[in-house]
Amino acid sequence: MTDHTDIRRERALRPRALDLYSCAGAAGTGYQRAGFAVDGCDIADRPNYPFPYHRGDALEHLAHLITTGEIRRYVFVHASPPCQDKCTLTVGTNRSQGWGGAHEDLVAPTRELLERTGLPYVIEQPNGRADIRKDLTLCGEMFGLGVIRHRNFELGGWTTPRLAHVPHRGRVRGYRHGRFYDGPYVAAYGNGGGKPTVPELQAAMGITWTDVREELTEAIPPAYTEWIGRAFLATAELGVAA
Repeated sequence: MTDHTDIRRERALRPRALDLYSCAGAAGTGYQRAGFAVDGCDIADRPNYPFPYHRGDALEHLAHLITTGEIRRYVFVHASPPCQDKCTLTVGTNRSQGWGGAHEDLVAPTRELLERTGLPYVIEQPNGRADIRKDLTLCGEMFGLGVIRHRNFELGGWTTPRLAHVPHRGRVRGYRHGRFYDGPYVAAYGNGGGKPTVPELQAAMGITWTDVREELTEAIPPAYTEWIGRAFLATAELGVAA
């Protein structure tokens, strides 16, 4: 039988991170593995999210936490705003409906609120956006994963040395302009020809708790945020609030 008292006690002893635009919890899982207690927030219903989460608009939720002072429960904030606006990539979630649809720039208003918190933060975005600082760039090959999945991270209020990029071992498996290419990486996006199965996506990304394809293709590998979380905790002096 699970001892829920022990679980609550463990969460209280851990520094707390807020995971905004949390989707199914890949980023949050990385932070949990690094040593954080994690609370999420997403506009869509996320029954696969493995930690406590608030269903609602991330900007409204963050503004509420700031206004009420509840933001002081946290020591760190991660945000992964939908990426389609001003981005060369087209996958992603619609703020109001879950998948696809109208594109809206949420990076700038998210950053504005994050600055108001006074907390260290991370904004995560894919390649193709020029409106975030690329303080850190991570790639699946850095962690021995079966995806490349480059992601850029803007670090607010803290710094960490950059990891050196690791040469790729080959191509991403799949069709390009009608020709099939084999390779050691799967394409963690879309549904076209040559795309991986859900079990292949789970194995390549290191994600086991959701089998929803859209959630997998929206995710970043938890290894990324585990590394970021450990890097932050190694440089921070924290007082933990229950």
